[in-house]
Amino acid sequence: MTAGAVPAARAAVVEGVLERITYANEENGYTVARVDTGRGGGDLLTVVGSLLGAQVGESLRMEGRWGSHPQYGKQFTVENYTTVLPATIQGIRRYLGSGLIKGIGPVMADRITTHFGVDTLDIIETEPKRLVEVPGLGPKRTKMIAAAWEEQKAIKEVMVFLQGVGVSPSIAVRIYKKYGDSSISVVKNEPYRLAADVWGIGFLTADRIAQSVGIPHDSPERVKAGLQYALSQSTDQGNCYLPEERLIADAVKLLQVDTGLVIDCLGELAGEEEGVVRETVPGPKGEQDVTAVYLVPFHRAELSLSAQLLRLLRTTEDRMPGFRDVAWDKALSWLAGRTGAELAPEQESAVRLALTRKVAVLTGGPGCGKSFTVRSIVELARAKKAKVVLAAPTGRAAKRLAELTGAEASTVHRLLELKPGGDAAYDKERPLDADLVVVDEASMLDLLLANKLVKAVAPGAHLLFVGDVDQLPSVGAGEVLRDMLAEESPIPAVRLTRIFRQAQESGVVTNAHRINSGVPPITQGLSDFFLFVEDETEDAGRLTVDVAARRIPAKFGLDPRRDVQVLAPMHRGPAGAGNLNGLLQQAITPSRPDVPEKRFGGRVFRVGDKVTQIRNNYEKGQNGVFNGTVGVVTALDADEQRLTVLTDEDEEIPYEFDELDELAHAYAVTIHRSQGSEYPAVVIPVTTGAWMMLQRNLLYTAVTRAKKLVVLVGSRKALGQAVRTVSAGKRCTALDFRLAGGRASTPGSTSGSPSGTPSGNFDRSFE
Repeated sequence: MTAGAVPAARAAVVEGVLERITYANEENGYTVARVDTGRGGGDLLTVVGSLLGAQVGESLRMEGRWGSHPQYGKQFTVENYTTVLPATIQGIRRYLGSGLIKGIGPVMADRITTHFGVDTLDIIETEPKRLVEVPGLGPKRTKMIAAAWEEQKAIKEVMVFLQGVGVSPSIAVRIYKKYGDSSISVVKNEPYRLAADVWGIGFLTADRIAQSVGIPHDSPERVKAGLQYALSQSTDQGNCYLPEERLIADAVKLLQVDTGLVIDCLGELAGEEEGVVRETVPGPKGEQDVTAVYLVPFHRAELSLSAQLLRLLRTTEDRMPGFRDVAWDKALSWLAGRTGAELAPEQESAVRLALTRKVAVLTGGPGCGKSFTVRSIVELARAKKAKVVLAAPTGRAAKRLAELTGAEASTVHRLLELKPGGDAAYDKERPLDADLVVVDEASMLDLLLANKLVKAVAPGAHLLFVGDVDQLPSVGAGEVLRDMLAEESPIPAVRLTRIFRQAQESGVVTNAHRINSGVPPITQGLSDFFLFVEDETEDAGRLTVDVAARRIPAKFGLDPRRDVQVLAPMHRGPAGAGNLNGLLQQAITPSRPDVPEKRFGGRVFRVGDKVTQIRNNYEKGQNGVFNGTVGVVTALDADEQRLTVLTDEDEEIPYEFDELDELAHAYAVTIHRSQGSEYPAVVIPVTTGAWMMLQRNLLYTAVTRAKKLVVLVGSRKALGQAVRTVSAGKRCTALDFRLAGGRASTPGSTSGSPSGTPSGNFDRSFE
């Protein structure tokens, strides 16, 4: 249904119980719902408008206008609404049984209303201890219901206050959880705190609230918050800093204030402890120096990461001294006997590098033998009784690393035992007990996580970064792998370039290298790489769903939920991940009477849904749940208002219903979010609707996520654009510059094996 109603001139007020939500768009709040106005005969009124946050079962008082839709007939357009407590037994039963109050489901709501009748809500409000009179309700549950009722009341107060400035109820809940009884005071007096303290509230929302409570447009508080917001937005786009001139221009445009005021406030911020840091750094590619402006955590992390890498590289300590004077012929011969294959010369260089240098990088594309090289390094290290620790940024990548090496591997977050607030259990003072640390999918490491990891590596331990530098850079700020491989970097590296014969037989591998070289992929005559041509973006979106949900499972016997992943260049649009998720959910996990579901905002969650976490939450699970973690909904309890997700790391994570904005469906994900993961089959919509996003490293990353099968759906024009277009350039980072500053005192080879060939007797562990 669409918003095609022609509103009448007269304003009106309608009261009724929200029976069901037919459609909800969570981005703009537009909702189509059915309301019982008590007219009898089972007739329900269609209402449309911004109702996002209203819960099924609530009694609503809606202000708006009557109108008529040419297709759907009479309907009421809501301009404003408030919730009111129901007055009839039926309304009270429906209200309590809607899942609004934790601990009360439909069965218990029926028992309570049967016992107390129309006095039910008064009893819960004024004499909650009397709930123990209801069969099946003990003191513990009674106490829980009373507490949930009080919290609901307090949240409603905050919601009513925020409704005037367009803040969604889900954000009101988060504000209340953060500040409790101080919520309204903070919102009135310190609105810009919200942007820093409450996930989901950015500067723009805080600014709207600030203006509504009377904070002046040219207030220094507003300008400083705007400058920090502009920098924060820039880090979300991958930059560690912004050049000062660009930051000032961005802030003037955002805030619509005088340039002089912005310059003055930036100067004040630079003098504040948690403000910003200004520093002169070289411009990109030898251009003149720029004044870089950093948010404090990113400046600290960049300084720390470069210093720690150079510290590890320079130390004379060595936790694997046995490799200094190895007889490499014997070692490699022993290794070939263990693995059943000889190393190619560049693989051999990488093995020597990792075992003789304290920090090293191994990079290369698919089919070039990175995995076998890593396995070889681990085999040799273990033969020397070295303690080897393996990690990767995502659960899927860690599982793959464990399967490859036969050793335990974990996510970087779990390895470091990150705690609430982001602090790690392991750091410089308490390093990891490891002689060799191998980090796979290192292109995904952002600046903050890389800094935490490198700090936890003990002096003398060997650290090996493994990844494909031609893939997309990390979702978070920085280009750590690329900066370590920069021309002036002192960190030694090997790039594997030879594609092995077995890999050459794979259309997926062949085409990945063609795309990376700027050559269009072969799309005919291959058994594992296909192009379904569809020029119109909307038609391509529908065909993508059909291919993923029906055609691939039918032809290849793959499970559409577990084995097939749709990877979209962007979130929005007819062939974007957002729209495709809705269509794929209908096709793969449709609504059924026997399958529990929960509507939250514009999404419906069902048992069996494939979902992903969309923010770092250090409070959840054993060691936090992180942005990009994927899982399946395994349980949904309406009474307890809880949903359970089994993650890729085989951990069961509970989500309260008011936390569901941390989850999104994952039948389709953006290519950026797929980094570090690997799937048997991927389906990639490549359409002109995503024109600005179509770049070579984006398509290359998507194709290299597939183990067995790639299906492109879209137009040849869009595919050509993606293959031709090279990424706009380097992010604003100075890690490469900082690393190069240590080069004079730390000579090192940038590629190949370390200088000189180790010699001497190799002990009997390899004979």
